[in-house]
Amino acid sequence: MNAGLLAARRAAFRKLHESGCFLIPNPWDAGSARALEQLGFKALATTSSGFAWSRARPDHALDVQEVLAHCRQIVEATGLPVNADFEDGHARDLEGLTKNVRRCIETGVAGLSIEDSTGDPGQPLYDFDEAVARMRAAREAIDASGEDVMLVGRAECFLVGHSDPLGESIKRLRAYAAAGADCLYAPGAGRPEDIRAVVEAVAPKPVNVLVGRAAPYAVADLAKLGVRRVSVGGALAGAAWGGFLRAARGLAEGRFEGFAGNASHGELNALFGDA
Repeated sequence: MNAGLLAARRAAFRKLHESGCFLIPNPWDAGSARALEQLGFKALATTSSGFAWSRARPDHALDVQEVLAHCRQIVEATGLPVNADFEDGHARDLEGLTKNVRRCIETGVAGLSIEDSTGDPGQPLYDFDEAVARMRAAREAIDASGEDVMLVGRAECFLVGHSDPLGESIKRLRAYAAAGADCLYAPGAGRPEDIRAVVEAVAPKPVNVLVGRAAPYAVADLAKLGVRRVSVGGALAGAAWGGFLRAARGLAEGRFEGFAGNASHGELNALFGDA
């Protein structure tokens, strides 16, 4: 891809984080990415779960080669900046992490997130010092590339059932910010008081909030809490799968009413007609 176009996307992505609050929805394939661009969103983010489900796999079951190819596919599907859900960098050691971050940058992404979840039920989070070292290594890999790619530091404490998810998240996110993360993220923090506490703890750096299910607040409410960006993880993929399964289960019983809410053939052809 043209280096000048990528640089422009990356600059636009960083600009989005400077003020206000924006939505960064998560497509799972080229079609969903193109549809979101047509709807007027300014940036996109990949979703590890949504992509895995599209490959008939559970979340976190895909290897780094598959993930990198998917990042490139989403980058090439639209003209929007893309943030990569890069899980834990797909490597336990710093050398492997550094290598994979470089490879992720080469796909053309404008940002990438590194989380501190290990996938090991016996030790669900990387030890604090190791997690900070991993964030620092990711920052150094980005800097060495010479590309203006944003680093998102994720503390997974809420998702893994930590005994003090808010306190531990704040401790880790502050350290990740100091290690070079440009944007901070504690997925699973959903109560307004928790969200505000995270925002205040890492200010002035921007905070991403995940809204992965029906919520009693709107983007405007999150903006009032100081949130800079809002992502939805696998929720859009879940919505698509929910519609598919409802229709398919009805079909299996000999009924067709599950098709009532379908997008029409003409609407979809029009959506992708300029592809």
